[in-house]
Amino acid sequence: MTFVILVLSSIFAFIEAAEIEETIGDKALSTAVLVAQTPLVVQAFEQDDPSETLQPFAEQVRKQTGADFVVIGNSESIRYSHPEERKIGKKMVGGDNDRALVDGESYISKATGSLGPSLRGKSPILDDDGEIIGIVSVGFMIEDIRSLLFKKLGAIGLFALVALALGFVGSIFLAKSIKRDMYDLEPYQIAALYRERMAILQAIREGIVALDKNNRVTMLNDSARQMLGIVGDIEGKPINEVLPDAEMTSALTSGKTEHNEEFYHNGLVFIVNCQPIVENGSIEGVVASFRDKTEMIQMANTLSDIKRYTDDLRAQNHEFTNKLYVLSGYLQLGHYDKAIDLIQQEAGIHEKGSRMLFTHIHDPTVQAILVGKMAKASEKKIHFTIDENSSLDPLPSHIGQAQLISVLGNVIDNAIDAVIQSAKQEVRFFATDIGHDIVFEVIDSGPGVPDNVELLFRKGYTNKSTGQNERGFGLAIVKQAVEEMGGMIEVVNRSNGGAVFTIFLPKKDAREESVIP
Repeated sequence: MTFVILVLSSIFAFIEAAEIEETIGDKALSTAVLVAQTPLVVQAFEQDDPSETLQPFAEQVRKQTGADFVVIGNSESIRYSHPEERKIGKKMVGGDNDRALVDGESYISKATGSLGPSLRGKSPILDDDGEIIGIVSVGFMIEDIRSLLFKKLGAIGLFALVALALGFVGSIFLAKSIKRDMYDLEPYQIAALYRERMAILQAIREGIVALDKNNRVTMLNDSARQMLGIVGDIEGKPINEVLPDAEMTSALTSGKTEHNEEFYHNGLVFIVNCQPIVENGSIEGVVASFRDKTEMIQMANTLSDIKRYTDDLRAQNHEFTNKLYVLSGYLQLGHYDKAIDLIQQEAGIHEKGSRMLFTHIHDPTVQAILVGKMAKASEKKIHFTIDENSSLDPLPSHIGQAQLISVLGNVIDNAIDAVIQSAKQEVRFFATDIGHDIVFEVIDSGPGVPDNVELLFRKGYTNKSTGQNERGFGLAIVKQAVEEMGGMIEVVNRSNGGAVFTIFLPKKDAREESVIP
């Protein structure tokens, strides 16, 4: 406001100065023309001493008009009148009489005369024949014009100060009103909060969607876009157009916080939490956070797999403890031949399994999985073998450890569960990395799979009559994990009974190959 008022005051001062100068110049010119056309003045030039008539008349006009001087001179610029009588008879000073005496013009000029710098109106004096016989010069001192201008500027300055004071008071109330609406935060604090908000939204793996009271989307983070498959700008659009199946708008009408509600989108199940935004008792919007239920189940299953590996190792320890008790009994009873046979038998089985495992399988994660599963199968009296044609080097980095545990763990566990009730209880594992893909194959001697193989990978489907609600997610998670790694899974029934699960994982990450350098 100070800047604006200063600019406006400067403009007004400039305009005022121009108007004052124009007004005084016009006054001087009109007075000079009037005096030059006065018959008394023309007749005085015919007298022997024109000053006797012109000096009193000129002084009278000067006092009446407020001019600083009214000077009348002849065609030679010799003064017949002057405010200072001692200067009568002398030549006029300023050098600006030619336009009047030579060209016969009436005009306004600025010049420095005997009294100082002045603004002058000049007009020629004509006789009855139209000949130029003299000149009239009416002037106002520049110093007096400036004094008048300063008075005007003082008034402008006073009004400017009043306007600035009113603006200052108004700006204080406006600032208080704005800060009250912004929770008394300064602009730099708001900017810092905005930066923190954007960083937090991008750091959170959960999807975040904010709605206004009209059910329109006001904000969503990158995780929400990725999970929901949203492309382009959807801010300002109704949520029902973006997510027809979402139940986020119910929190707007009820005003209650909602937890762990499910909604479906693009074949996925999401767990959503909704928090209404309440301002002065009125619901202004809602913020919803959600996660993929399958991802949560996959994480839980991964933890369960780790727990199962611990149990498998504990089972292995229990199995060997029992055998040690038997061996101790043989020795105490003196059955040394049976003790030696038991040792040789166990050593042979262990040596064969270890040789196959550590000679042909060189990836530590796969080795750990197989050790645990072999112990589990041994405890359940299931014959678990590793195909002697297997060959596997350490896996590439893009194949995640948790994903691999979920894939192999679930497939082998299903194979073990499938052969428990079978007459022939065998599970065979095969792995190879020859070619462009890494291939895992799990073969069982169970009852096989249904004709509609796709049912196996549907969430919630199970052919195990356990009565547990958490069944039916294992193979669905396996398929999702395999697809995330860019691979595929095939399931076929064997002609002599049982099923074969074959998993193909590419050696190279397709996401890296798709990036254009």
